[in-house]
Amino acid sequence: MSLIRPFAGLRPAPSRAAEVAAPPYDVLSTEEARVRCAGKPWSFLHISKPEIDLPVGTDPYVAEVYAKAAENLDKMLAAGVLVRDDAPCYYAYRLTMGEHSQTGLVAAASVADYDTNRIRKHEFTRPDKEDDRVRQIDALNAQTGPVLLAYPPAQQVDAILIKASSGTPDADVTAEDGIRHTIWVIRDAAVLSQLTAAFDAMPALYIADGHHRSAAASRVAAARRAANTKHSGEESYNYFLSVIFPHHQMKIMDYNRVMTDLNGMDAAGFLKRIAENFSVQPSATAVKPSKPGEFGLYLPGQWYRLNIRADLIPANDPVARLDVSLLQNHLIAPVLGINDPRRDKRIDFVGGIRGLPELEKRVNSDGMAVAFALFATRMEDLMAVADANEVMPPKSTWFEPKLADGLVSHVLD
Repeated sequence: MSLIRPFAGLRPAPSRAAEVAAPPYDVLSTEEARVRCAGKPWSFLHISKPEIDLPVGTDPYVAEVYAKAAENLDKMLAAGVLVRDDAPCYYAYRLTMGEHSQTGLVAAASVADYDTNRIRKHEFTRPDKEDDRVRQIDALNAQTGPVLLAYPPAQQVDAILIKASSGTPDADVTAEDGIRHTIWVIRDAAVLSQLTAAFDAMPALYIADGHHRSAAASRVAAARRAANTKHSGEESYNYFLSVIFPHHQMKIMDYNRVMTDLNGMDAAGFLKRIAENFSVQPSATAVKPSKPGEFGLYLPGQWYRLNIRADLIPANDPVARLDVSLLQNHLIAPVLGINDPRRDKRIDFVGGIRGLPELEKRVNSDGMAVAFALFATRMEDLMAVADANEVMPPKSTWFEPKLADGLVSHVLD
């Protein structure tokens, strides 16, 4: 089995992509999706968040929701809004956000290589979220939410993607958030073979976002394999929908922290405690960290620049040397008493896409006591954690721009 393979994608019909493309299912609440879909009968949110077409208050995890997803998919197929390519293809996919651009490959990635950790993970998954994706895949008999993957240095692949994305696109959509999504179909048999061989030569791929979707695909494959007495390994359920970008093009933004209180201390006492492990410098302007080991700290009306003591940064531990770990282990836990950031209600997380003014707002107006701005995790750090078969702390990465749902889906024949 190959690490990746082409597939006959299910895509919007020509000129229909703008009607179909939708944000990922997990970035909008049900109510936000309901508002977003007003007057948009062909939005893919009717498939990825089908509870919007059921009575308000419907539990999004009941059987009727998954049945509605399948019904809505059938409607889009019957109306010719979605059509399927007649032969296996790869697809070049470009994301453009302002001055940033990244071009990757839409492909079916091997479940077997996921299971053996050649497609490497860096997060724990929650069984309830896996269950939801399993039920969605089974109801649709398709994978509609792509897993975001990264590939290590591969100049041949970079060159092929540059060439493949130089002509007239097959779909070109600018979403409401300003992100441009552009798709080119790759049909040439020689190019398909070159891409498959180039990826087969890679030691690993890395999950950036989509751990629950890939885990669900693995569970679906295991169940179907067990039920199929003629299983060959070539069935489409042995692969999962992915978009694979060169790691050096991917953009990770900072994932910042806010806390409700100072653990019983006043500001002066808090700063004194911090100074045991960090240098503390007041700043007249907002502090956006410019290097690893540097942090911005905001108390009401005042920013500070923090730098952790160099001797506290472990050289050979890919998890403990992450900035999110350094802040947690040497400040948030020992000073603020928040030992479990996954469950403690005193901490919240703010994606860097919202900017530093959002941190000021959370402290000045929304009842938070303190905010921390972090230097963004680097792709090399993520890959080092995955290579070590370790797990990153919660809320370590915020990837932008995000993929759209609905532009290419993978049908399980």
